[in-house]
Amino acid sequence: MITTGVDLAAQPARTAVAVVDWRAAGAELTTLRLGNTDDEVVRLAHGSARVGIDCAFGWPDEFVAYVAAHTRGEPPHPDLRGITGRRRLAYRETDRAIQSRTGRLPLSVSTDRLGLTAMRCADLLAAFADAGDTVDRSGATGRLVEVYPAAALRTWRVDVAGYKTDAAARVRATANLLAAAPWLTVSPEQRGLMEASDDPFDAVVAALIAGAHAQGATHPVPPAEADRARREGWIALPTGPLADLDPARTAASTAG
Repeated sequence: MITTGVDLAAQPARTAVAVVDWRAAGAELTTLRLGNTDDEVVRLAHGSARVGIDCAFGWPDEFVAYVAAHTRGEPPHPDLRGITGRRRLAYRETDRAIQSRTGRLPLSVSTDRLGLTAMRCADLLAAFADAGDTVDRSGATGRLVEVYPAAALRTWRVDVAGYKTDAAARVRATANLLAAAPWLTVSPEQRGLMEASDDPFDAVVAALIAGAHAQGATHPVPPAEADRARREGWIALPTGPLADLDPARTAASTAG
C-alpha cells in the first residue's frame, strides 16, 4: 500500500509532499519534496491508496449562508449575532469534534489565515476530480481525506512543542516522531528536510494519517453529521497510538 501526505500552502513554494510505501516488514518514506504545484501533487499521489491533505476541505455551513445573506442585503440572523453566533460562523462541526477529542481547536477557515490556502485546496480537489478521482469532502468514499497533523500528534502523544518556529525544537520533534515509528525508514536527506522545515515534517505526518485512514484506524464521521461533512469537510483523526500502524504488527494481527 502507498499513501501520500500533502502539507498544503497558498503557494507551491511551501507545499510539501510525502509518499510512504507500506510493506509487510515496515514502511519507507520514498518521496519527500518541498515546492509543488497542483499538477505535481496529483502526479506524486498517483497510485496511492489514500491522500491526506492538511487543509480545510470546506467552510462552515452557517458562514456560507451568512455571507450569501449579507450579499443580498439581509441582516444577520439573530442566532448568529454576538460572540456565540460568531463562533458558529468561525468553526466547522469537525473542528468542534477535534476540540472535544483532543482539547485542541483547529484554526478557523473563516476568520484565520487559512482562507487563501483553502481556496487553493478547492483548486487542488478540482484537479484531482479532473484526473478521475472521487472527491468526497467527508472522506467516507474515494481516497482523498482531510487531515490535521497537530491533532494526530497529540493523539499519538508525540512531543513536538515549538517545532513550527524553532529549529532546535524541529530537530527534537523529528527525533520523537521517528522514535515513535521505528518501523518507518527515512533517509538522512529526508530527515534533514524534516528538521529544516515544518512543511515536510507535516507532510510526513499527513501520509501516516492517510495510512491510518486506509487501515480503518480513524474516527468515522458520525451518521448525524454525514450530510454536513460532505459540504464542510471532515478531519480524519487516528483512533489509537502510532505503534498500531506498524505494518508488521498489522500483518501479525491479520494472520492471527
